[in-house]
Amino acid sequence: MIRNPLIYNNLMKNLIPYGKHFIDQDDIDAVVDVLKYRNLTQGGAVDSFERAVAKFVGAKYAVAMSSWTAGLHMACVVANVDKGDDVITSPITFVASANAALYCNANPIFSDINPQTINICPNVLKKTVQKNTNTKVIIPVHYAGVACDMEKIKEIGDDINAYIIEDAAHALGAKYPDGSMVGSCKYSDMTGFSFHPVKSIAAGEGGMITTNSEKIYKRLLRLRSHGINKLDDNFMNIDMSHTNNVQNPWYYEMQELGYNYRITDIQCALGKAQLKKLPSFIERRKQLVKKYDDFFEDIDEINPIQKNFRDSSSHHLYVVRIKFEKIGITRAEFMNRLKENNILTQVHYMPVTSHPYYKKLGYKTINFPESKNFYEEALSIPLYYSLSDSDQAKVLDSISEIIKK
Repeated sequence: MIRNPLIYNNLMKNLIPYGKHFIDQDDIDAVVDVLKYRNLTQGGAVDSFERAVAKFVGAKYAVAMSSWTAGLHMACVVANVDKGDDVITSPITFVASANAALYCNANPIFSDINPQTINICPNVLKKTVQKNTNTKVIIPVHYAGVACDMEKIKEIGDDINAYIIEDAAHALGAKYPDGSMVGSCKYSDMTGFSFHPVKSIAAGEGGMITTNSEKIYKRLLRLRSHGINKLDDNFMNIDMSHTNNVQNPWYYEMQELGYNYRITDIQCALGKAQLKKLPSFIERRKQLVKKYDDFFEDIDEINPIQKNFRDSSSHHLYVVRIKFEKIGITRAEFMNRLKENNILTQVHYMPVTSHPYYKKLGYKTINFPESKNFYEEALSIPLYYSLSDSDQAKVLDSISEIIKK
């Protein structure tokens, strides 16, 4: 363990991670303003950030929470997911997408990916729905910032009267083929975003759900704060809530079992400041992606994914599929050689069905061949706004050296 902060900071300066946040003085000033002059939690910065995100994506409402994991849980509760219900999602995602079903005592059901998009395949999804007649919710995951085929997924969901909850943790700033924004909920009941530091914008931690339904919006507000209602809905205890037909200023009531999934004003101030920079973040990522694409054009052993979807992507990750056996090296060795040059990479993701917990529940990755094949070849290489041209060149030079050996 490195205990000297100066040594640690110097090491971090030389590292090229697979993803990284960017903070400037505007972000710092926004946070300091909250620390000095405003509520630290349950204040105006939360509502301001919510309204900014809703406007950005073109949705009527937005609700911020402590994480998108919390948001997934609340979204499933709003969709009335319960014991015996089926919730369908992709095997290639972070575990939270499936865990939300388990939180509600429901059954996570997995449906294989399209190898071109690495998103849930609509044709396979249709068959999955036919096999699982208790489907209550479909959670399409917009992998790496490329939108799923939501038009087809919505048709499938509408046929069985299922809720559609878009997992857009990677996709703030992404667009559908028609040019509308992911998060507008044009094809879904709810869409969720993540503000983890490696995502499109950073708030430390945090999440946001957008929706066009006032009913869903108001219930999310209640669930976020213990199931308590203060001013948003009609009170149930009218004899206690009002005096002479005027609402008592102290009054609040718990109307259902909710959670403490609130987010702080500190995080939301940072998030709103970051949102202003999102277009420039995405534009820089596009430039870096173009350089990567050009470089890998003539390398048979390495194939970038999603090349046909560059214009509409938010470019959260740059993922390549590598034929490690052709290079004569394992993935672990490939990653370690890059690490020797201070270049960090990652795998997104091990199929959820391969985790020990899900294995114990009886899931088998072999049942999802496209997901299995993708996982065995996938590697995420550095992509973030502040990645310099020289650092990107170092990444490419290091990869070239490994291939030549």
